[in-house]
Amino acid sequence: MAKKRVTVKTGITESEFQEALAVYASSDAGICKINADLDVKITDLRKKVEDQLTDLTGKRDEALETIKNYSVENKDQLFSKKKSMETSHGTIGFRTGTPKLDKLKGFTWNAVTNMLKEFLPAYVRTVDEPAKDKLLADRDKEDVATLFTKVGVCVKQDETFFIELKKESVEV
Repeated sequence: MAKKRVTVKTGITESEFQEALAVYASSDAGICKINADLDVKITDLRKKVEDQLTDLTGKRDEALETIKNYSVENKDQLFSKKKSMETSHGTIGFRTGTPKLDKLKGFTWNAVTNMLKEFLPAYVRTVDEPAKDKLLADRDKEDVATLFTKVGVCVKQDETFFIELKKESVEV
């Protein structure tokens, strides 16, 4: 995505500022009205086709279950050479997910970690990282703040511009 260049205009008068604010507010109100009108029309359209959508969704879900059950029952014949099969209506098949570890019944991840420490210690991580929350909380303490530059950190706090328009409630 290309960066958008912003030209900062200087020497803006207060009347230009007030006019721009009025244009911004009226444009925003217009956008909100158009979106509200669209929402009403979309809701009306959904109501008109709701029964059809419900019926078609039910048929689709039922057909999917039939296709899936048939494919599972006949997996050895249908998918002996490939994991997918081309049909006149599309491609069906099985996908193998990414391997992941799961704990056995009766084990917690803490228990697994303790067992790994005992039997496979090379597979246990220890993480050293800055306690950023503590550093931020203690940033005003003299003994901590004086060492910030020595340890290579600083506190930054961004400031962003905003506009909050006063919106009147509109009956739709």
